[in-house]
Amino acid sequence: MLIANALLAGLIFGIGLIISDMANPAKVLGFLDLSGNWDPSLAFVMVGAILVGTMAFALARRRQRSMLGAPIQLPESKHVDRRLIAGSLVFGTGWGLAGFCPGPALVVAGSGQPDAWLFVASMLIGMGIFSMLERRPLKRE
Repeated sequence: MLIANALLAGLIFGIGLIISDMANPAKVLGFLDLSGNWDPSLAFVMVGAILVGTMAFALARRRQRSMLGAPIQLPESKHVDRRLIAGSLVFGTGWGLAGFCPGPALVVAGSGQPDAWLFVASMLIGMGIFSMLERRPLKRE
């Protein structure tokens, strides 16, 4: 049941990305082009997503289990550290260069667009490298 609900949530998310045009790299790059022909429309999509996310997190903080019975796992860290900043910079750089972030890239890759496949492949390679680096034992001096 959890897998079916996750699939439904992903489908709704993907449809939302298509309707909002967030899966269109040209639209995203137009939003990021502050010095040129700036397109502010995606800011409204982001504000809407922040509002929905804020309400969902407020509800989740008061619960131990999801409405489907799965445990709720929220981030425990409340501080900004170097890893968070570095990850944000890498994410933002990739988004700005390609016009994709992970969710929209998967939606567009599903349509067979080669640029999206290249982005998804690069993203998976990067995730694999990160995972390997995380498993390395720390060297203590």
